[in-house]
Amino acid sequence: MFSHMTVGSNDMARSKAFYDGVTGALGLVRHMEFPDGIGYGLKGGRPQLWIVRPLDKKTASVGNGITIGLEADTRAAVDAAYAAGMAAGGSDEGRPGLRPHYHPNYYGAYVRDPEGNKVCIVCHRPA
Repeated sequence: MFSHMTVGSNDMARSKAFYDGVTGALGLVRHMEFPDGIGYGLKGGRPQLWIVRPLDKKTASVGNGITIGLEADTRAAVDAAYAAGMAAGGSDEGRPGLRPHYHPNYYGAYVRDPEGNKVCIVCHRPA
């Protein structure tokens, strides 16, 4: 249903460290990189998650109510992506764990990237 997502960044080096760790733990790869952007996606696929400096040259800002949801194949991958994000300058918004109020197998974690964007890493499968 979705073609791609774009997240603004004011510091590409910090964002690269954060998203390299988080996406790598989920089996995604960096497909493209240029001074004002980085593109991540599935191996053998195309970039579907873009981290960019805003095209209007204004300061990137966080969208209130916006969450980037990244799917993990396993609960261990959720844990690894969360740990990688925290190690790369992210901030905790919800440690890994079950959230049965969404559904019985919703195992997720929430972390803010260095710019303040909210990222959810979730596995929908049973343990």
